[in-house]
Amino acid sequence: MAYELRRDDLEPLLLGGAFFGSGGGGTIESARHLAAHFNIGDYYSVDTVKVVPVDEALEGDAVMVAYLGAPQAINSAAYPFGPVQAALAVQERLASQSRKLAYVVPPESGALGFVVAVLVAAKLGLAVIDADGAGRAVPSLPMLTFAAAEINPRPAFLVSQNGLSVELDVKPRNSKNGDATHQRDVSTIVEQMMRPVVADPEFGQFGGLAMWVMAPDEVARATPIRGTITRALELGRVIGRGQIRNVTELIDYLAECCNINARMVSRLGRLVSAKVDTTSGFDVGKVIIQSGEQTYTVIYQNESLIAWDSERAQPIVLAPDSIAYFVGGNGQSIFSNGDLVQENGRLNPEIGERPVTLIAWPAMTAIQKPGLALDSFMVLLNSLGYLGPYVAVSSSRKESESE
Repeated sequence: MAYELRRDDLEPLLLGGAFFGSGGGGTIESARHLAAHFNIGDYYSVDTVKVVPVDEALEGDAVMVAYLGAPQAINSAAYPFGPVQAALAVQERLASQSRKLAYVVPPESGALGFVVAVLVAAKLGLAVIDADGAGRAVPSLPMLTFAAAEINPRPAFLVSQNGLSVELDVKPRNSKNGDATHQRDVSTIVEQMMRPVVADPEFGQFGGLAMWVMAPDEVARATPIRGTITRALELGRVIGRGQIRNVTELIDYLAECCNINARMVSRLGRLVSAKVDTTSGFDVGKVIIQSGEQTYTVIYQNESLIAWDSERAQPIVLAPDSIAYFVGGNGQSIFSNGDLVQENGRLNPEIGERPVTLIAWPAMTAIQKPGLALDSFMVLLNSLGYLGPYVAVSSSRKESESE
């Protein structure tokens, strides 16, 4: 059922989105910065947005809208100028074809992805579809269900915060959308074209992206992962009310309310380092958690991709499975990779000596099964030095220690 999302809902939405983002999906800081400016005034004419389930999105076309680039670079944005202008370019193109843009779709689960979709919809008088392309955040376009569904990649607009618009025109061969093999090539080529663009000084490591225009029947095919905005909003509300006080309560909530079989994959530890290098529109780095003599290392490229345990020869978690941090004690409990490190390179003092635990759960079936998304994750894992097969976290040995 459709419902109205209000300004006060953005804080729980971004917190829940950050948890489900697997360390990525934009920083909580950047999402909060954008949310803080969501007021009726010179930029926004409304402060509510309609959220619509997939089966009710029948009044026009939809488009995936997002920020593309390095999360740390996006932290300074107060208004989503780039994504709004990219969506407006799509809207104008559709109008020239006597078509109507009615909806925006988040690319992925994440604090920034959800907030940007809501704000673009608010600015342009559209609704947001309660679904996304992965159920977690991902580092590249071929990992999203829109690519797997072979949605036409044209038009695709990338727009800087200063209004420089670049249209990426990659035309599939043989048919309107290209076959599955060619769709893989198209998504990869578009990705490879965009990264150098956002790295240009005019873009400053990020830009607004609008891509994958979908008619109602295509939305249904391209978004098998549904209800993710509502899922994030409800988790954020529960966390905000202080009803989840430790890892055990969080895991119980995920099982009972989200049908997610999550588990602790680390013992209680302390965050000792988080290194990041921003290049070509990615924050690349590693997070190290120390628990006695045991060391846990998370390797990420915007999103967390591999988790290692110093006492084991194989990784304890592999993408596309999700990896999240839970920080115990008083204060904020959810953090993305980008929120762990300040601009000066120092660890976020809000975490300090508080206990940190890694939680993991299996990926949604749509991106876990053999196909374009899983293949794309494996190519990325190979580039990070992992040359073995994908092994779902549900089949790994459980190691946990309750608080």
